[in-house]
Amino acid sequence: MLNSRQKFGEKSESIAVNYLKKQGYKIIEQNYRTKLGEIDIIAKEKDIIAFIEVKSRKSKNFGNPKWAVTPKKQRTISMVALQYLKTTMQSNVKARFDVVSIISSNDNPSIEIIKNAFELAYG
Repeated sequence: MLNSRQKFGEKSESIAVNYLKKQGYKIIEQNYRTKLGEIDIIAKEKDIIAFIEVKSRKSKNFGNPKWAVTPKKQRTISMVALQYLKTTMQSNVKARFDVVSIISSNDNPSIEIIKNAFELAYG
């Protein structure tokens, strides 16, 4: 059974998926998990694979959620993305890292897509 934080996270990812589809993204995977970590959404926009991290908050009291994608999280996402590209034999495709930031203080959430939010990070 999900706790309230997990339910909020699931709802936020659902909001992000719907928004991304409206922006022309084609969703390939959701909650792609490996031993290394997880990527919230893998999608295609035109000829680019986007590895997307969803960050949400109920208010801006603790700052914009987009700033919560720490260097450590970036490294984890990068490693999982590289593994995904390798296992799906797509190492030669264009790829980028996006962040979807959601502030849902009411029934009309504020949604922002940050394309190329960070570069491949490892080490």
